[in-house]
Amino acid sequence: MTKTRLQRELERPYAPVPDDEEEWKRMLETDPAFRAAYDALEEEYAALHVLLCARRDAGLTQAEVADRMGTTAAAVARLEGAIVRQTHSPTFQTLKKYAKACGKSLRITLV
Repeated sequence: MTKTRLQRELERPYAPVPDDEEEWKRMLETDPAFRAAYDALEEEYAALHVLLCARRDAGLTQAEVADRMGTTAAAVARLEGAIVRQTHSPTFQTLKKYAKACGKSLRITLV
């Protein structure tokens, strides 16, 4: 049985595309619109970063996390994407399941 491109992609472990930190710093310092957009999404990107790092550190694909959560890979992809897009707020229970699937526990800290 031949796997589809989507199935192969969902089986790949999380591997972020490297970015140029110096370029980011330059844009943050010189481009007010970029800085405002970055600041507006900082908390969302931080939350997504924590989730993706948990999955990466566990060496899991979205499909594997989904299996452990009892859901679909598409649902995990929507969860990870929804945090930054702000299209939906995941429930505390969903975040707990995701954390557990990655071998972690969920803690919320207010600063």
